[in-house]
Amino acid sequence: MTGALSPVHWLIIVGVLVVLFGAKKLPDLARSVGQSARVFHSEIRELSNESAGRTAGGPETAATAEERRPAA
Repeated sequence: MTGALSPVHWLIIVGVLVVLFGAKKLPDLARSVGQSARVFHSEIRELSNESAGRTAGGPETAATAEERRPAA
């Protein structure tokens, strides 16, 4: 498999991360990455639902766009 990372490569990457961030900060870093991925996934799902609703429900009017916009 050309281009795939072998277990030795993964060990080197993990070792570099431990040296750079320290063993105590790695769980926090992983948790932050996971939360960011969940937020990103939910935003993508929301955007696809909006676009599907817009095509199924017809063109969106300016009034409905204003209603969806969060108040500042």
